[in-house]
Amino acid sequence: MSVLDNWQDWKRFLGNKMDNAVVKGIPEEVINKLALEVGDYLHSNVDPKNEQERVLSDLWSVADENEQKTLARCMMKLVQK
Repeated sequence: MSVLDNWQDWKRFLGNKMDNAVVKGIPEEVINKLALEVGDYLHSNVDPKNEQERVLSDLWSVADENEQKTLARCMMKLVQK
């Protein structure tokens, strides 16, 4: 089972990765850039596994670059502990 199969597992996984990045001193700007790259990768290469991922994918597909940056930052805020 992949972390992408379950929304709560995905949020927990992403939150842990984000926490690790913060602990290592990675600047927020770099974390946000990585979040944008992950969003692009997932949208282009991974079929959404649940309703929440489908909504994010649909939003990503109609968003311009600035809106995608906002979506990525919102996702980071959602998983912060």
